[in-house]
Amino acid sequence: MIESPERLISLVQSCSLCAKQLPLGPRPVIQFSSRSKILIAGQAPGARVHATGLPFDDASGDRLRTWMGIDKKTFYSPQSIAILPMSFCYPGTGISGDLPPLPICAATWRRRLLDQLKEIRLTLVIGRFAQTWHFPNERRNLTETVKNWNDAGPGIIPLPHPSPRNNIWLKKHPWFEKDLVPVLKKKVAHALQ
Repeated sequence: MIESPERLISLVQSCSLCAKQLPLGPRPVIQFSSRSKILIAGQAPGARVHATGLPFDDASGDRLRTWMGIDKKTFYSPQSIAILPMSFCYPGTGISGDLPPLPICAATWRRRLLDQLKEIRLTLVIGRFAQTWHFPNERRNLTETVKNWNDAGPGIIPLPHPSPRNNIWLKKHPWFEKDLVPVLKKKVAHALQ
């Protein structure tokens, strides 16, 4: 049975598979259109995003939009940008930040949603959990995966998470903003043409 994008989005928005594991309850946060040109494959919404229901509505989003070289209007246009994190709901907080995405979310929804994205020209794979899913045979750590982004294949760029928690990583790896971010901006602009 072929699912329509509208029905699939409706099913995702009413999902409660993980309700008992979510400290704030289910609130799937995605942005999606079958006509999207760029896919942002992130980790999971944070507490602020859970509260607003708007993906990357935080400092991480500000930094990501800067890296991409786009404004909020473009970023929040589903016809331009699809945002499908590995887990659609806020997983809660652990000792060193937000908990990892709950695996059942990707197992249940990811392939079905990705199959709807027929016009994707560029995929940004953000953070270790998304990279593990999208590059299952990759044996490098996040730094090496990002540094060797050309190995990911055409139309795909692995990125560190844009969270302020990664300021230390960004300071230790100035090549990222010096060398990769300008390439990223060009690829984003080209994908959105």
